[in-house]
Amino acid sequence: MVRLLRPLVRGRTYTRLLHMWVPVAGISVWWWIEPELPWVPLLVLVPVGLFPAVRVAEVMQARLLLTPDEPEPDFASRPATAWRDRWRTVLWLGIRTLLGGVVAYATVWLPIVAYALAARTVGHETGDLPEPSGPPHWVYVLLAPLPLVALYAVVVGLGEVLTAAARRLLGPSVAERLAAVEERTEQLLERTRIARELHDSIGHALTVAVVQAGAARAANSPEFTDRALTAIEETGRAALEDLERVLGVLRGSERPASARPTLTDADRLLESARASGAEVDAEVTGPLETLPGPISREGYRILQEALTNVLRHAGAVPARVRVAAADGLLTLEVRNPLPDDGSVPGRGSGLRGMRERAALLGGRAHTGPDGAGDWRVRVELPLG
Repeated sequence: MVRLLRPLVRGRTYTRLLHMWVPVAGISVWWWIEPELPWVPLLVLVPVGLFPAVRVAEVMQARLLLTPDEPEPDFASRPATAWRDRWRTVLWLGIRTLLGGVVAYATVWLPIVAYALAARTVGHETGDLPEPSGPPHWVYVLLAPLPLVALYAVVVGLGEVLTAAARRLLGPSVAERLAAVEERTEQLLERTRIARELHDSIGHALTVAVVQAGAARAANSPEFTDRALTAIEETGRAALEDLERVLGVLRGSERPASARPTLTDADRLLESARASGAEVDAEVTGPLETLPGPISREGYRILQEALTNVLRHAGAVPARVRVAAADGLLTLEVRNPLPDDGSVPGRGSGLRGMRERAALLGGRAHTGPDGAGDWRVRVELPLG
């Protein structure tokens, strides 16, 4: 019994009643002006429902009045651009108006009937009911609550029916759900890419700065210290540019961010590694300036991370760098002797980031000892 009466103390029962009353309030004005043409407002619903923005307004009302206690009801968030969605809005307006008319009629006349029955229990006659044919007054005592029970059933029941119809007709279509999933996926991929960008750029700059500072202290030479400070300055400036570009993306800044570096800027990475004390033997072949933008940009980041790992894990050691673009394939290879302690950088996020970048571009990344005492990073990216 308590469960049946619980809707009477819930606010959404009365907000749903208000939601069903709203369209009838407007239509009743027309019925008062032109009672001989009651069907005209129903025809107006068709062109009104075909406007894309109407669904947004209906969704707003449904969220506020039909599902006020749900934090994120499953309703569409965009105007109805497809014709199928527009006709769904038209159907929704028709159902809302029809159910609203039923509820409006019930909320007006059922209480009147209940009052008339209650009045007859005490012997008062009203013009709202047919004249009695002779039943005793105590019968009306049993009949008086029935209109109120029917009113309760109409208000609560049709409120649930209208809410279910709203979820069905005002909810996102299959195409809209797929678009939302794709948009969410793109956002997650963009966040992952930004995280990799920050890791590669800032990690490289910090590694160069630490290695240069340590080497300058050990060398105890003003000339070497000057070169080390120059390398730290140049690397830090490049990292600040990358950081500003990434923060611009996160802020959604309208001004254009600086262009992302490509493999045509590889000399900057090589000189930075050399300035840090590493002996870099580089060989670059092929038309790097004609590489596709994504390939060239991701190739730069892969080379940057590979050189960063050399400095971070092996220090100032000889490193061989090969960059070749030929036969529809970009090949990046970085070799360096393994550290004296035998440790290998096989668990860092940098290596995982290189493999992820290569996989996203349809390529392959191989990292690990090559059996000859060297650590090798070899990445192959298709240019097609």
